[in-house]
Amino acid sequence: MFDEPFICSYTGALLAGVDEVGRGPLAGPVVAAAVILDPNKPIEGLADSKKISEKKREILFDEITKKALSYSISESSVLEIDELNILHASMLAMKRAVDTLPVTPEYLLVDGNRCPQVTMPAEAVVKGDDRVACISAASILAKVYRDRLMVELDKQFPGYGLAKHKGYPTKAHVEALKNLGVNELYRRSFKPVSSLI
Repeated sequence: MFDEPFICSYTGALLAGVDEVGRGPLAGPVVAAAVILDPNKPIEGLADSKKISEKKREILFDEITKKALSYSISESSVLEIDELNILHASMLAMKRAVDTLPVTPEYLLVDGNRCPQVTMPAEAVVKGDDRVACISAASILAKVYRDRLMVELDKQFPGYGLAKHKGYPTKAHVEALKNLGVNELYRRSFKPVSSLI
């Protein structure tokens, strides 16, 4: 399933994977998810959410939310991103996702090279979303949730193309931003937004 699987020292059932999406966009929140998979209900096709088609992610989102022992999705707002910086806001979103899991995990595997401040043991896994099933599941939940949110925001703030680029700094997005101006969806601490205020 995974090219380079990660071997975890923890062998219990209450293992949660944690990941976030939306560090790079100019607009919208950063979103994190935490997932405890059920070993008795395997899910085929888990991988890094960026490597899966949108259609496949949507199907997996429904399967994960049905089959997982527990899951939670949280976010950090644009205001928190501007106040704390994107790294700390990402850590806060991940902490919130872990803290709001209906089932408390005994151990966490977190995508990346650092862990949020949590009460249980946690381990960072570089490229974890491509190596660990529960982290892949978390990346898919966070990605689909955030993409759906950006589609809804596109209806409220037409003209920016949010449904298409999801807030990432494409050429068309930057042009729309210059023409339409900065609104409350935008991260004012990010370039080129800061230069347009």
